[in-house]
Amino acid sequence: SVAYVTCPPIAIAMNWLGEFINTATTLHPFLMGIIISVVVGIILTLPISSAAICASIGIAGIAGGAALAGCCAQMIGFAVASYRENKWGGVVSQGLGTSMLQMPNIMVHPQIWIPATLASAITGPMATMIFKLECTGVSAGMGTCGLVGQIGTFTDMGFTFDVLWKVVLLHIALPAILTL
Repeated sequence: SVAYVTCPPIAIAMNWLGEFINTATTLHPFLMGIIISVVVGIILTLPISSAAICASIGIAGIAGGAALAGCCAQMIGFAVASYRENKWGGVVSQGLGTSMLQMPNIMVHPQIWIPATLASAITGPMATMIFKLECTGVSAGMGTCGLVGQIGTFTDMGFTFDVLWKVVLLHIALPAILTL
C-alpha cells in the first residue's frame, strides 16, 4: 500500500504563486523584472526573510535572477549611500551583511529608501532581459549577504567569465552607481 501525504492549502498556494511568478516572468520579462526586483528587494530590507519567501514559493530561473538583482541593489545601494556616515565598516556590514541595519533610519526618513529601490527597478529588468541571469530558491533572496546570491548564480549558470562579469556589473557596480 502507498501512503499519500496531503499538502496543506498554504503549501499549495505558495507553490501556485511561485509557478505563476516564474511563468509570468518568462512571458513578460520587463514588467515582471521590475515588480519582482522591487518587491523582493524591499522584503529583504524589512525584518522578514526574503530568502525564506523565495525558497517557499520556489522562485527560479530569470525570476530568481530579478529577485537577486533587487536584493543586491538594496544591500549595495545602502552600503554606498551611507559610506559618509559609516565608512568601510558600514559598507562591509550592509554590503556583505544586511540592509536591515537601515530600518531604524528608514522609519525616521523613509525617503532614503528611494535611491536603492529605483536602482532595483532598473537592475531587475536588466537581469531578465539583457543578462538573463538565473538564480534559484534561497540564493535568490540573499542578495550579496556572504555572496550567497552570487554563488547561487554561478551554481545555476556555471562559473564562466561571461557569467562573472555580468554578476559583478549587475550585482555590485550598477547598484552602487545608480544609488549614488
